[in-house]
Order: sequence, then structure tokens, then C-alpha cells
Amino acid sequence: MTTVAVQSAGLETSPPRRDRRRLAVAVGALALLGLAVLASFAIGSKPLSPAQVWHALVAADGSEASIIIWELRMPRTAIGLVVGAALAVSGVLLQALTRNPLAEPRIMGISAGASLGVVVAIAVFGVGTLAGYVWFGIAGALVAGLLVFGIANRTRDGANPVTLALVGVAMDASFGAIVVALLSIDARTFEEYRFWVVGGIAGRDATVAAQVVPFALVGLMLAAVAARGLDALALGDDVARGLGHRVGLVRLSGGAAAVLLIGAGVAAAGPIAFVGLAVPHLARALVGTDHRWTLLVSGLLGPVLLLAADIIGRLIAPPGEIPAGIVTALIGAPLLVIMVRRARVVTS
Repeated sequence: MTTVAVQSAGLETSPPRRDRRRLAVAVGALALLGLAVLASFAIGSKPLSPAQVWHALVAADGSEASIIIWELRMPRTAIGLVVGAALAVSGVLLQALTRNPLAEPRIMGISAGASLGVVVAIAVFGVGTLAGYVWFGIAGALVAGLLVFGIANRTRDGANPVTLALVGVAMDASFGAIVVALLSIDARTFEEYRFWVVGGIAGRDATVAAQVVPFALVGLMLAAVAARGLDALALGDDVARGLGHRVGLVRLSGGAAAVLLIGAGVAAAGPIAFVGLAVPHLARALVGTDHRWTLLVSGLLGPVLLLAADIIGRLIAPPGEIPAGIVTALIGAPLLVIMVRRARVVTS
């Protein structure tokens, strides 16, 4: 094993200068996140000054500003924080597990599984609220994840990156076909589903945030545990085993984390595009391929992108709003193109 190879996997102590730069990037991302949260509280059809926001946060006195903050903007901001972090971190995990720089929540069929869960909730069980959809969306994502990893493990080559990607694409197509079939035969289901499938954080209350936070927290903890092993996997399974990592366990923990994060994010906000694809590449361009830093910075920048998209959606066509899922696609696509043109897309 060469020193260069070990360093490239993030398995040797980084030079202090590099760590200082990464720390500065993380602090900058945290500052951006703070600004995004403040802007989410202040900007909307009824603009609020920073002083009004602060007063409403520290002294909920029943004033108009207090009601706007606590009943309308606080829940959607909380959802934006959870969903943005969940989708961005899951993107890092999937790109590492499949060794595919284009991997994102859809590639493993998990997002489609969550969509199928929501459609079943509406069409079969008559659920008509977002709080009710969440449990079915998370259950659909978990079932999809189990199927993908179970089928991949039973193939001749096992759950290697290529097999996982192929099985995931097949499951995505299968679940998508079932969703379309159910929607085509039930107009009421289609009307309910189309609000959710556009993707957004408006209209979600505190109940939805409370339902998905536990799943997201467990997913983030599993992602942190898997980080070192993902660095080793980037060098190949044989090298990872030689470095003392249990490859199967790393894939299991990373895959479980991705399933929980995608399930929580998609169930709460719908299949929001580009957060799980663009943010990991941006994070790698800023801090390199060490997954500990990439996961951290992605977890901070994901909510920044989603909250920024939500804020832009409020401002484009007042008093109406454009869902954040549409805006993230409009922002994320050019961002990814710019990174590609500058050759800053870094594979793990």
C-alpha cells in the first residue's frame, strides 16, 4: 500500500493546513446556514425585520409577527433543515456505495419506493393529510431499500457497486410503473398525489417535522459511523479489507443510513431534485474526498440550497409561491454544469 493511496482515501492524518482550510469551509457553511434560516423567517408575503424575528423567537406574545414565525415559517424552516441535510448526505452515501458520481436518491429505487408508499396511503387507505403520508412514505422507502440490497446480495457478484446500481434502477422503474398505474385509474388519488410529488416544504406543520426527525437523526449517526469505511471502499474492496474494514458491514451501515435519510426526506417534502446530486459534488470541490468532511459540509450546504430555493419560490410570483422542488432543479442544474465545466466534479 503506497502512502499516496492511503492519503487519497483519507486514512492518514491530513496536514494541519488542509485541516484548517476544511474547518474554515465548514464554519463558512454553518454561517451560510444561519443566514438562510434567518432569511426563511424574515422573507415572505409579509416581510419581517431581523428585530421582529428576534423578538418573536424569544418572546412569543401572540403578535402578528409571532404567529407568522411560530405557526407558518418555523415548521417549514425546520422541514427545510431536516430534508436538505438528509438528501445531501444520502447523495454522498449513494455516490460512495455505488462509485457513481451521478448517483442520487432515485438511483437505488428508494425515492420511488417512498412515492409508492404515499400513493398506496391515498388510494388504498384513504389517507388525506401530509402527516399521514409520512409514515407510508418512510415505510415504502425502507421496503425498497431492503429489496434492493436483498436482491443484490443474492446475485453471483453480491452487493457490489454495479449490482446495486442496476438493481436500484430496475426497482425504480418497477415502482414508478405501479405508481403510474394506480394514478391512472383513480382521479382522486392523482389530485392528492400531485401536490406532494412536486416537492416542497410549504404547508408542512410541526407534526411532519417531529415524525421525520428521529429517522433523520439515526441516518446521520449511521452515516458518521460509516465515513471512515467509505474512504477505504474508494480504493476497492480488497484494499479496504486489507486495511481492516469489514466491507459488508460498511455497505450495510451506509446503505441503512441512505435508506433512512431518503425515506425521511422524500416522505416529508416529496421527491426534491438535485439536492442529493449537486451538493455532494460541491462539498468535494471545497473539502476534498475525505468522507468525514464531505458528509459534514454536505449536511450544512444541503439545507442552505433547499431553504434558498424555498425563499426564491416565495419571491418570484407573490402572493403565490413556486414549490421549492421546482426551484432546486432550476438552481441545481446550472450549478452542476458550472462545476463540470470547471472540472471540479470529484468522484469518491
